[in-house]
Amino acid sequence: MSSNLPPLYQSLPYHADSSHYFERIRHYDWPVFFDSTPSSQHSNRYDILTAAPFQTLTTWGDTSYIEKEGHKEGYQQDPFILLQQQLALFQHPSLPHFPFCGGAIGLFSYDLGRQLETLPSLAKDLEQCPEMLIGFYDWAIISDHHTQQCHLVSFGHHDKTQHIWPRLIAQLQDEQQPALDKMVVTGALESQLTEARYHDAFQRIKHYIREGDCYQVNLAKRFEISAQGDPWHAYLLLREHNPAPFSTFFDTPHLSILSSSPERLLKLDQTQVETKPIKGTRPRDLNDPDKDAALAQALQNSTKDRAENLMIVDLLRNDLGKVCQPGSIAVPAPFAIESFATVHHLVSTITGQLGQGQDATTLLEACFPGGSITGAPKLRAMEIIEELEPERRGAYCGSMAYIGFDGNMDSNILIRTLVYNQQRLRFWAGGGIVADSDANQEYQEVHDKAAAIFGVIERLRQL
Repeated sequence: MSSNLPPLYQSLPYHADSSHYFERIRHYDWPVFFDSTPSSQHSNRYDILTAAPFQTLTTWGDTSYIEKEGHKEGYQQDPFILLQQQLALFQHPSLPHFPFCGGAIGLFSYDLGRQLETLPSLAKDLEQCPEMLIGFYDWAIISDHHTQQCHLVSFGHHDKTQHIWPRLIAQLQDEQQPALDKMVVTGALESQLTEARYHDAFQRIKHYIREGDCYQVNLAKRFEISAQGDPWHAYLLLREHNPAPFSTFFDTPHLSILSSSPERLLKLDQTQVETKPIKGTRPRDLNDPDKDAALAQALQNSTKDRAENLMIVDLLRNDLGKVCQPGSIAVPAPFAIESFATVHHLVSTITGQLGQGQDATTLLEACFPGGSITGAPKLRAMEIIEELEPERRGAYCGSMAYIGFDGNMDSNILIRTLVYNQQRLRFWAGGGIVADSDANQEYQEVHDKAAAIFGVIERLRQL
């Protein structure tokens, strides 16, 4: 490893739980934690932690704002192109063993899709959620759970990084446990999409399917509750209740993202592309291993769920085909079972080779938002979602992603996710509706998927 070190590099003691280090940097602006939660069955190899971006990019409607060193400037252009242009200013060759040494990290909200497609604009609760909320970070803590090593690294693009480096190392080596403020919730857990209203929306989708408008639509229900306090406390409870390989905590002045997502949207390593859509769910029975295994086997053998999964695989193959080399797209692992804290999922893996002249931003734009959380065909499904869901999705079903200055990228889909702002905690759960879906079963699946977050809410209520 020594011959391929970044310009700034410091070894740190390894901790299996990287929250140890995140708690020492979260007082900085815009802290972010890509958390593979090693206790989960499908853990990722790396955790990535960083804070204090040297510039930010925030998109509200038709205008994007770049802010750096106290200066803010607005731009009216495609936010993906603006992001691409900014990343190009800091290009750096990739280094082995380090997935990220600096780059752009942040939120690509579901409603960013309005920049890509013409959709109806109905009057809805917008939650003050930007379409894009990106920080440009010059250093990161990388925890490698395979080698059990941890490093503080930087490409050293920004002058201030050199100046804060000694203080940052000292803070990370401080063994004193930082104080933790609590979060509490009050009042009732609310949802505008009542069971009766859900059934009405379900029947409307069935009508559209019969009429040939679409094959599948992902219908989601939003829950919300009054809350006050530190969202980091709520995130710690979430990762305890529902450890997942694409978990994320992101804290900004606009909102906080608390995600225990099991789903990858896109990964780009050099030119190799991977996406892993989830379609198909069964609840778990952790009290009876035989019944739990039978539930997983029933999902694996379900003709309906496999057909639903295949629809999304075909959609994503088409999306990847816009930017990947012809003939390179493959499905090496279709219909695999992955089991998480409260549910079994049916997951397919799709790969491709990025075409010449393409990069992480064009790949993300080609596939956004993810097909597994819209339906097929994508545009018509998004139009129906806009018609039937009472609120805008905002961050939900968008993505938290990093795009390194080396061009590599990884991203999740923001399901199993809490959003905190305006003294409200909001979360969603949903599922794909197809021709042979049953309304009662689909409504129950929504609550199965939300089970872990219901548990978090009850813990917060008891404080």
